[in-house]
Amino acid sequence: MKLFDLIFSLPELKNQPPVLIDIGASEKINPKWKSIAKYSICVAFDGDTRDFSIDENSNSGFLKKFVFNTLVVENNEPSTKFYLTKNPYCSSTLKPSQDALNVWSFSEKFIIEKEIMLNSTSLSSALAKININYIDWFKSDSQGIDLRIFNSLESRINKNIIVAEFEPGFIDAYFGEDKLYTLLQSMENNNFWISAAEIKGSSRITQCQIDSLTKSKFHQKIISFSQSINPGWIELTYFNSFENISTKRELLLGWVFATIEKQYGFAHKLAEIGFEKYSEDIFLKMKRHSSFKIKYSVLNKNLLNAIILKINNLFSK
Repeated sequence: MKLFDLIFSLPELKNQPPVLIDIGASEKINPKWKSIAKYSICVAFDGDTRDFSIDENSNSGFLKKFVFNTLVVENNEPSTKFYLTKNPYCSSTLKPSQDALNVWSFSEKFIIEKEIMLNSTSLSSALAKININYIDWFKSDSQGIDLRIFNSLESRINKNIIVAEFEPGFIDAYFGEDKLYTLLQSMENNNFWISAAEIKGSSRITQCQIDSLTKSKFHQKIISFSQSINPGWIELTYFNSFENISTKRELLLGWVFATIEKQYGFAHKLAEIGFEKYSEDIFLKMKRHSSFKIKYSVLNKNLLNAIILKINNLFSK
């Protein structure tokens, strides 16, 4: 977007580029970040069995990308016990609660295959090693400890984070994990609001039940996939309310992030606040863009879904 190019050419963002944190990172760029990657510094964490290292990559699609080959924990312990599970995406620093998981179809993914010690660090310590002292977008998928990592940051850092993404659980998947209610309670005391929530889950049927119904592995898979999905965890996105931050840089970046997240009403408000405070033309351009998006959002699927729901309600009476 040309307007993004203009915004990121301003000294406030050229001199202090956005810092995007990706805990539990994959090799691919987060799709949400593609439009701003070339202007941003990405700090990613990938725990593995190699010696502790920090890889700096300027050819990753980001302005700069640092990859830490280490676990992130809430304290600054140099090594942490790690539970390797049958499905690597379920591996965690927390021990899976197998008895509680046994009623779910995906329980086998959490079977512990090995316990190892891995290099670990706190997020603050990692950032200090690369001379970064702020975060703009926090994204964590650490299998049960997202909130405690967020809360381990100094207040001056986490209160100025613009977007924070977490994946808390509903069910008992790990011993001592950060559950949804814990996250909600904690974030209620901060100036953040929930902008997106996507519930994920599994079927409440055991593998033994499925095995008893058919010996065909293919049929077993079909049965497993065809059952009702029950809430197991949730992908939550929080936005800073901007009640306590209103510098030009944060307003510019908040508008960009809100636009990426299709929160056009919030983006419009930030542009208004920016113009009232700084009287600069860039905020008028941002406001016009948000106004256009709001006016023509009537063409999106949300309106169609609302119309269909209304019609269904009328005919069901």
